[in-house]
Amino acid sequence: MNVELTRFRVKQGKSERVDEWLQFLNEHMDDVLVTLEGEKMYVETIFRELLNGVEYLYWYSVQGSGGIEVDNSQHWIDKKHLEFWEECIDETFKPIDLSTEVVMIPEKIRNCMK
Repeated sequence: MNVELTRFRVKQGKSERVDEWLQFLNEHMDDVLVTLEGEKMYVETIFRELLNGVEYLYWYSVQGSGGIEVDNSQHWIDKKHLEFWEECIDETFKPIDLSTEVVMIPEKIRNCMK
């Protein structure tokens, strides 16, 4: 199981587009959840922060091994998600992976994640 929290910088001037992106994901949650199955993504949460005038998105995830990568997905929701990603995420900024120090998941929940 892989537990991650990664920070990505939003391109300047793309905040309204990020609003649309996150609204899109929320409005199509049934389809989003279908794609998570194939990725063996047990939990995926997006956080948003404005820090010193710069906007960031954080991805928190709990993922099993052997799932398909979102880049390899043929599902329409993933294709649209990647379009938003390319438009909004600043690829010149190296993503920051925060260090996982403690993972607290009860055993009965972990058993469901296998």
